[in-house]
Amino acid sequence: QVQLVESGGGLVQPGGSLRLSCALSGSIFSIATMGWYRQAPEKRRELVATITSSHSTNYADSVKGRFTISRDNAKNTVYLQMNSLKPEDTALYYCNAHYGMTQRWYDSWGQGTQVTVSS
Repeated sequence: QVQLVESGGGLVQPGGSLRLSCALSGSIFSIATMGWYRQAPEKRRELVATITSSHSTNYADSVKGRFTISRDNAKNTVYLQMNSLKPEDTALYYCNAHYGMTQRWYDSWGQGTQVTVSS
């Protein structure tokens, strides 16, 4: 069974930085595409960034140049370094693992970690 646990959220002033972490328990980390998504109040969940098992990355236009996704396969952990944070980055951030097994695709989600950008 795959479980994801996020950490690192909090309150930060505009222009500040935070680093989110997501630890995965289970044996699929090395084959999974890992991603960060976020959902602001009364808005739909949106993609922030993804990183494949071969470390190819993809970012939402709104975070390009400010956020960096990375992964450590030895620690089964994916990170999201967030710099130059803006109030519009305020949201609940979710970690996602997307992987295939036995000819099926699966998605697992964490519980989310709150990021609030405010002065």
